[in-house]
Amino acid sequence: MREDIKAVLQNETYTWLITGVAGFIGSNLLESLLRHNQRVIGIDNFETGHQNNLDDVKASISENKWKNFTFHEIDIFNYAALENVFKDTDFVLHQAALGSVPRSIKDPKRTNEVNVSGFLNILNLAKKNLVKGFIFATSSSVYGDHKALPKKEDCIGNPLSPYAITKLTNELYAKTFSEHYGLKSIGLRYFNVFGKRQDPNGAYAAVVPRWIKSIINGDDVYINGDGSTTRDFCYIENAVDANILSALRMQKMTNDFEVMNIAVGESNNLNKLFDLIFTIIKKNGLGCAKRLSYRDFRAGDIKDSLADVSKAKELIDYHPRYNLEKGLEECIPWYIEN
Repeated sequence: MREDIKAVLQNETYTWLITGVAGFIGSNLLESLLRHNQRVIGIDNFETGHQNNLDDVKASISENKWKNFTFHEIDIFNYAALENVFKDTDFVLHQAALGSVPRSIKDPKRTNEVNVSGFLNILNLAKKNLVKGFIFATSSSVYGDHKALPKKEDCIGNPLSPYAITKLTNELYAKTFSEHYGLKSIGLRYFNVFGKRQDPNGAYAAVVPRWIKSIINGDDVYINGDGSTTRDFCYIENAVDANILSALRMQKMTNDFEVMNIAVGESNNLNKLFDLIFTIIKKNGLGCAKRLSYRDFRAGDIKDSLADVSKAKELIDYHPRYNLEKGLEECIPWYIEN
């Protein structure tokens, strides 16, 4: 966490509600906030989150700081169960979602239930409980078939998957709630966030943890396409900074609603990603042969992605501290150990 953020949190204690708290991004937000003496309410139904993520956070901080955390096992689709957990919340960090483009193509109904109906439940309760700010995870997928690079917030195309549609719908709902009810909200368009606690298992695992696991185990690594596909990979600490900065700087913003890219502003192709992961794992003392295979491009994926992060820099003073290589050097030892 940045030193200026630490200084603010040292002098002020807030109550933060994190949805999807047992997930990858949610658990990292939880750890950072608890380390700096904040109160946290967490919600998760363990559909994609994991108890071991919460256990890992608990093991990494003191017992006294862990006491500032209250957990509720709730599905965000269950409005009645949610109503009792928002009391005295200052900021909502909404991370809960069903991710993955392929998952959304296979099961659009459940994706919509969680990502749209569940989102609306959280949004409505944030409004009802007069929270100071609502920060939510949206996605670079909303840029769809718009080919211009770098991606700028006001230039989007047609969504290419049900997942992308749900994230764009979230942005529209949040904007409407700000216009009609004065709810201050910021949508963070994440670009390929990676880091410790990101699940490497299952059919819908993200590319970075899946490849780390495969290379550590000496398994085949499969690239969808010819490896020239590009992404703007964003390390988890950058995303944590962005969430907390959004909350702390929200009151000074002119508009009640904003959406902004959260990335690094660097483009790396999948072939380079593989080489970096392979090299860092080898540097950490694990010998493994290169076993790389190419297959067809995946339906619903965009070919190239690169973010313009100037808006986030201007509005919340976001400055990414980790590029792809530095982020991989930080998280790969965690995967080796765990």
